[in-house]
Amino acid sequence: MKVLAIDTSNNPLGIALLDENKVIGEYITNLKKNHSIRVMPAIQQLMTDCEIEPSQLDKIVVAKGPGSYTGVRIGVTIAKTLAWSLNIPLVGVSSLKLLAASVRYFPGVVSPLFDARRGQIYTGLYRYNGSTLETEIDDCNVLTVDWVDRLVKLDSPILFIGNDVSLHKEILSDKLGDKAVFAEFTENNPRPSELGLLGMNIAGEEIHTFVPNYIRLVEAEAKWLDSQKSDGKKE
Repeated sequence: MKVLAIDTSNNPLGIALLDENKVIGEYITNLKKNHSIRVMPAIQQLMTDCEIEPSQLDKIVVAKGPGSYTGVRIGVTIAKTLAWSLNIPLVGVSSLKLLAASVRYFPGVVSPLFDARRGQIYTGLYRYNGSTLETEIDDCNVLTVDWVDRLVKLDSPILFIGNDVSLHKEILSDKLGDKAVFAEFTENNPRPSELGLLGMNIAGEEIHTFVPNYIRLVEAEAKWLDSQKSDGKKE
């Protein structure tokens, strides 16, 4: 089975090609640049270098969020278009689960995180059970201080991973002490090959109804809903 994995959910842009138990090729950058301009050329170049034709692909796996609203939309739109045009299955995987996947060596729980601004983070809690990455706490949008209050009750070391961990490290360290473990900076970019592996054996989803998982409303939607509520009160 040949799988194309696509992650544009945050600053890192990741593309990978897998064939059963072999990573054929992998491309990663971590730049604040427009993914909409770069992702298709990256896919095309990787497939050319690996001598893989689109018709040879068996599945598309995409990081479906949470993360950057625009970034998530770009990846999901491209993945849906490719899966539909090639008539192959599409699978979506949590962007946070993807981030946690690369630290299977860690014996405790893993808290991948992305900054969500205003003292908030996107995060969840994961743990490896043998070779299987299991969800301990579902992905959520939460204040960092509230997340720490929840984690402090755990009797386990907690590994924090992600390029945005440094923004919240002081709070995490102060309240969790020795329980808090921080991944090396070389581990903070999600690996698209791990994304392909996570989705390889998952059944495909309905392409036309597949949507990103933003977790929270985009700001424009939230403002529109607030305005509708206000208009209703005036009536």
